[in-house]
Amino acid sequence: MRHVAHIREDQSEQLLSEHLKGTARRASNFAKVFDAGEEAYRIGLVHDQGKYSKEFQEYIRGTGISPDHATAGAQTLFAQEDFAGAFAVAGHHGGLPDGGAKGDTEGPTLMGRMKKKVFPCPDFHREISLPDFLPDGRVKGDPFAQSVYIRMLFSCLVDADFLDTEWFMKDGQVDRGDYGSFDFFWECLHRDHKNKVRANSKILPRRNRWLNSLRNEIYDACVKGAEQSPGLFTLTVPTGGGKTLSSLAFALRHALCHGLTRIIYVIPYTSIIEQTAQVFRDIVGEQNVLEHHSQAVADSGEDSPEAVRRRLASENWDAPIVVTTNVQFFESFYDNRPSRCRKVHRMANSVIIFDEVQELPPPHLIPCLKAIESLVRDYRTTAVLCTATQPAFDRFFPADMQPRELCPQSRELYLSLQRTTLRWIGKRTPDQLAERLAKREQVLVIVNTRKEAGELFDRLRAQIPEGRYHLSTLMTPEHRQIVLEEIRQRLKDGLPCRVVSTSLLEAGVDVDFPRVYREEAGLTSILQAAGRCNREGNRSAAQSPVWVFRGETAPPPLIAQQTALFHEIRSAFADWSSPEAVRTYTQSLFDFKGDCLDRDRILDAFYKGRRGCTFPFAQVAKEFRLIDVPTRSVFVPPESDPDGITEQLLAGLQTQSLLRRAGRHMVSVYPGHFRRLVENGAVQAMDGEWGILREPSLYDPEKGLSLEWDEGQALFV
Repeated sequence: MRHVAHIREDQSEQLLSEHLKGTARRASNFAKVFDAGEEAYRIGLVHDQGKYSKEFQEYIRGTGISPDHATAGAQTLFAQEDFAGAFAVAGHHGGLPDGGAKGDTEGPTLMGRMKKKVFPCPDFHREISLPDFLPDGRVKGDPFAQSVYIRMLFSCLVDADFLDTEWFMKDGQVDRGDYGSFDFFWECLHRDHKNKVRANSKILPRRNRWLNSLRNEIYDACVKGAEQSPGLFTLTVPTGGGKTLSSLAFALRHALCHGLTRIIYVIPYTSIIEQTAQVFRDIVGEQNVLEHHSQAVADSGEDSPEAVRRRLASENWDAPIVVTTNVQFFESFYDNRPSRCRKVHRMANSVIIFDEVQELPPPHLIPCLKAIESLVRDYRTTAVLCTATQPAFDRFFPADMQPRELCPQSRELYLSLQRTTLRWIGKRTPDQLAERLAKREQVLVIVNTRKEAGELFDRLRAQIPEGRYHLSTLMTPEHRQIVLEEIRQRLKDGLPCRVVSTSLLEAGVDVDFPRVYREEAGLTSILQAAGRCNREGNRSAAQSPVWVFRGETAPPPLIAQQTALFHEIRSAFADWSSPEAVRTYTQSLFDFKGDCLDRDRILDAFYKGRRGCTFPFAQVAKEFRLIDVPTRSVFVPPESDPDGITEQLLAGLQTQSLLRRAGRHMVSVYPGHFRRLVENGAVQAMDGEWGILREPSLYDPEKGLSLEWDEGQALFV
């Protein structure tokens, strides 16, 4: 009997043995980078063993229903005590299952499926010769390390399976990009750097040349540090020190020195991602940088060669430089679905830069750092924790994996790059703040909630006819981007520019104000806000004040503890912004948080089991959410809509590509606010999770969506 794996539209058939061997070769090639090529090859050979059954062959030829074809191969591996392989094969279509318990009967867990009756596949062993199993002993005795090894094998298998199937179904006509080499990228970056240094030495005013010189020193330190052996690093550079390009220089040189195959930038906010990805594209070329987050994946409706390559690359990070979010990175790492896990094996043998690492959310800090530790220890990964305000994360890493600082002179750097003066000015009412802002032509004030930002801006625009701006997530991403570009241009041109913002303008956003106000918050948030003041060193520190004040309302509960700790640091240190103050603050914060740094007990789930299950992959995938604020989205119809997004949404179309494009015009609100908007007829609910704004007057062209029916809650950004 001719055993078939897939049939194309032209009725061409892919032999099952060819698919198994093709998947095995690809999976083995992926897993070689972490010395698991032989096991991955075996897993690839057996993953579709169930397709040898008479029942499946009848189904693929158009008769009968699709039978379970994954369990048979998993049972084969399980019988040989290849438990990691059994997990990977069992989950390669539906997702990694929970391990379960020995007493499980037929059911969704791995132990349950090992007792399931499967259709016989007598011809499998006639066509496929399965190599002997040699168990991998590297992670023996550590359940978390074992779980990561299973994830890596699973990722290699599902990506190889997708790719081999794609190759056949498209008759080999798959263009996944013609990328440049790291040698070429390094030449481009180094040439760009030298040109900028040379140009700046001629065109910058003498008072600014010291900053150019310091940035060059940081760049050189990162290039020299790249020669060190792979492992865990920190890069602590005060704001404005040029850490983006310096960290890229480290990554490229380090990859070249040690044969690493990918550079991954992990960034907390899409606003920073967009500007960082564009900087990289300008240097190494558009096609060599993949920007992957919820608003950047290529539209599946586009059929241009570049759009197709971008879309394919986003599925499994098949690009030399990837720029992505904390959410995409860590939720993929802890997910169990094949579509999300395809990319995980690309994290191995890579340089991973965690930019603005202080923004890792405290409730999930331990699982995030444990993921980094595992990648560095077992998967030939170099990780760089990059920030201007380095948290005391070393306490969470084992003694033999303490991070190495790429700029050891960070204390001297801090003193050299100190460009602001922080001052505590006590309580200020919105009226007092508005009056102060009105008297200053270029100034930024950052408050803790969207509601406060809106109320302060109302007072400001009652006094100032033009040159005043508001930024918060009550504005659509498209609207925010337009306003931010106008703000940058006015600052550059020396025009009046008074900005009221939430914290979305803090971390990594490239703006330069002569003075900043920041409502009391955690110390790192205050220092990030200070990074928007005198960024280019055009004034002395004394001429660049950052005023920290207390608003009329108490800090929101989520930051109350951080705010209290800030005041302790303010009392204990004359210079709150010093590295010593930052370290003391984060150490105290971690002491206070304690068990709350792994709120969902993700590590316990693997070390101790969850609800009677060992290796609870499926349960953890549902529970691990880096951002878990319950919100609903409101689509705001754009004034200019040449693609007809609004019309298509109103017609009931909800394709993934359409919703992705619509995301540039959506605002997140709390469920109670969403419900009231719907009840009052202002929003047309589409599926309970999102809706379309039907009352245009509720979207203020300066402030964004009205909070007229707010229930008193306030999102921070």
